[in-house]
Amino acid sequence: MTDKWAKGVEVFDAVYGKGSAKMVASVPRSPYLTETVEHLFGDIWATSALSIRDKRLMVIGATTMLGRADLLEIQIAGAILNGEITDEQFEEMKLLMLFYAGAGNTTALSQGIDMARKRAATLREED
Repeated sequence: MTDKWAKGVEVFDAVYGKGSAKMVASVPRSPYLTETVEHLFGDIWATSALSIRDKRLMVIGATTMLGRADLLEIQIAGAILNGEITDEQFEEMKLLMLFYAGAGNTTALSQGIDMARKRAATLREED
């Protein structure tokens, strides 16, 4: 294991919640996975000018525009596990995104939030 890999795994856990890096450990190593762990998490998510929460909000907004409930679930579960966003804030996000992302994409956001709540509850039970 390289130092960059170890740092990326550490940041991965910080982003998605303690123990989340086991998802990475179960995937066979590939250039894609190495780049994701070492560069995306080890370099980009690790920078300090924006907090993890700040970065997550940007990723949630961009992913809402894609209408990808499955990807939103992962980000939002991390936010729930890290205590970054309250239920009231999730509701406000949906209202704001309704006007900026459209009804269909905001429906995906709503679905992602619902799936993330279940995912976070399951991960908490496993801990």
